[in-house]
Amino acid sequence: MINRLNIIFLFIIIIMITLLSRVYFLSIKSNTYYEELSKRNYISRVQKIPVRGVIEDRHGKKLAVNQMGFSILIKPHLNSKKNKQKLEDALDLIVEHFPDIEKKKLLKTYNRKNSAYNHDFVKVVEYIPYQDFFPKYTLFSSKDSMKIESAVKRFYPYRKAASHVIGYVGKASRLDILKNELSAHNGIIGKNGLEKFYNDKLQGQIGYKDIKVNALNKEIAIIDEKEPSIDNSIKISLDIELQKYIQKIFGKRSGAIIVMDANNGEILSATSMPEFDNNIFASGISVKEWNIMRNDLNHPFTNKLINGLYPPGSIIKMGVALSFLENGIEDNYTINCSGSIRIGNRNFRCWKRFGHGKVDFRKAIRESCDDFFYKGSLRIGINKISQTLDKFGFGRQTGVDQVNEFFGVNPNKLWKEKKFKQPWYVGETVITSIGQGNMLVTPMQMARYTAFIATGKLPKPHFYKANYEEPEDLKMPEAQLNTLRRGMYDVIHHPKGTATKYVKTKIAIAGKTGTAQVVSIPQSEKVRMKESELKYFQRSHAWLTTYGPYKNPKYVVNVLVEHGGHGGSAAGEVVSKIYDKLYEMGYIKSSN
Repeated sequence: MINRLNIIFLFIIIIMITLLSRVYFLSIKSNTYYEELSKRNYISRVQKIPVRGVIEDRHGKKLAVNQMGFSILIKPHLNSKKNKQKLEDALDLIVEHFPDIEKKKLLKTYNRKNSAYNHDFVKVVEYIPYQDFFPKYTLFSSKDSMKIESAVKRFYPYRKAASHVIGYVGKASRLDILKNELSAHNGIIGKNGLEKFYNDKLQGQIGYKDIKVNALNKEIAIIDEKEPSIDNSIKISLDIELQKYIQKIFGKRSGAIIVMDANNGEILSATSMPEFDNNIFASGISVKEWNIMRNDLNHPFTNKLINGLYPPGSIIKMGVALSFLENGIEDNYTINCSGSIRIGNRNFRCWKRFGHGKVDFRKAIRESCDDFFYKGSLRIGINKISQTLDKFGFGRQTGVDQVNEFFGVNPNKLWKEKKFKQPWYVGETVITSIGQGNMLVTPMQMARYTAFIATGKLPKPHFYKANYEEPEDLKMPEAQLNTLRRGMYDVIHHPKGTATKYVKTKIAIAGKTGTAQVVSIPQSEKVRMKESELKYFQRSHAWLTTYGPYKNPKYVVNVLVEHGGHGGSAAGEVVSKIYDKLYEMGYIKSSN
């Protein structure tokens, strides 16, 4: 009897605990849950999108700005039979006042974005400039079936100047939106150049406003608010006036020109020719425009500063000479250049048919004697040359603040084995020593390397100070560098220098010419054809890399002319005018 009573009491207690637990859940726990749901019913969050930051040059001139305008939206669900006329009227009104807009495209956009699940107005016109739309603002905003919103469009005032460096924005793709939440709200994202590299900085941080609304969705009060970031702009090292000047004097040639501070890596000008107008991408490029650019054999869309890969030719000779000295070849080393050297069954020729006679390091740079480097390279081998050139950044990215920078090729035995599954041949060593064969570099790598020759330290090229790093001291003996610097001075000033006839500037500079072959010369050809006799795309690329002033290096000027032939004749005048302009603009104070 007692056991039965105990069981009954236990049963009653369990029921009471269950009831109390449920009461607690309904009165306290559920209250918190439903309170949150209630808040969602009467608190509306409005995202506050930051305005994309401006890009300015070193003097504050605007390189990328935002133009204000308006977008047009149409009420959803108007494509039914009942409301079809309202849709037609809205589309006709747009076309009537803006004849350049096609009605078919508007209707296609509307139908694509409109759906049974969409209750927001459908954007059919992304952007109309402020000055064009404002006089008609009242007319459009008075229509119940239409909605007008402010819109921003990226604009590049200097158009083709520095287009590869600045880059452009475009419509955010689905993949972009997955990676970048803000792009889902503003619809754009940096696609190339600085616009892409510093996209997170330029787009800023999103803000919001929590608004209390009533049952009719009418605003009652602001509950909470956070402003979007406003410090989104960047000022870069580029001088747009110098950039425009260089673009003008380079004319219609194809190639790349870099003007860089030799001591800290700041880039004053960087031109990849031909340039293109970034605004065509910001607005949405047509298929016709894209095909014209894509089929242009001069590759205007390629950023040749970092994506152009070229044989360096003779401008690599200072680096190879340093490898000789680093690996045991005496600084008084000389050879007798007779015009060629035979290895196996092949004759490796110097550019000077009958040779240079007795050649030391300084003369080898001054007169660009190939035979000197052939014979020196045979003494130390390709692996040691490659190791030295690696220190100067060849085969590696420079780290410049641009996207998708290429590595180039700094070949050696292991590289060839991995890439081609083939052994390295001695003949490949000698042609690599003069910057031919498999070796490939970018103009940015060459500018950085030239800065090292000038200062003894390897800087990191950059446009924005956030990307600055202290130049790397490679501990190269100053005496060895001075030997090569004197040779580079002779290139410009000595009667037998390879650029003496072509460089005429107020500034005492040092430099090195380079002729990088794009087609091989048959062994049967005894006398080489002149570059002018070759078809354009068979002509050698022309290099001229320089620094100045000679005694107190301030700037590197590196010029590549695609299919330009000889470095001195193709680039000498351009280099001369750039240094004179640097002097005129006050960047260089002394001619020495």
